[in-house]
Amino acid sequence: MQCLFVEYPACSTCKRAKKWLEQRGVTFTDRNIKESNPAKEELKEWHEKSGLDIKRFFNTSGTLYREMKLKDRLPNLSLEEKYDLLSADGMLVKRPILVTEKGITTGFKEEEWEKLL
Repeated sequence: MQCLFVEYPACSTCKRAKKWLEQRGVTFTDRNIKESNPAKEELKEWHEKSGLDIKRFFNTSGTLYREMKLKDRLPNLSLEEKYDLLSADGMLVKRPILVTEKGITTGFKEEEWEKLL
């Protein structure tokens, strides 16, 4: 199964997830979120296919998230505005993201990843 692995290479969680995929012999396309941020339409598609709350796509522990005071602002934004924010800067997006034929998930939780593979 071909997968898309969206990561920020300096992220320790992304490094662990990548190693986990490699140890299992999973074939994947690696994408640096800082160099190639997901486009609005891509994020929209991933969100819809994932079944996850849109908040799961935000890097809530990131500096930019805190600087922009998104914890307070997000509840008042429309879904379109949230997609606009996420597509504007990859550092706002939760990573890693695993995109497979079976589904999409954000963050690295082995149980969730096992289900998708």
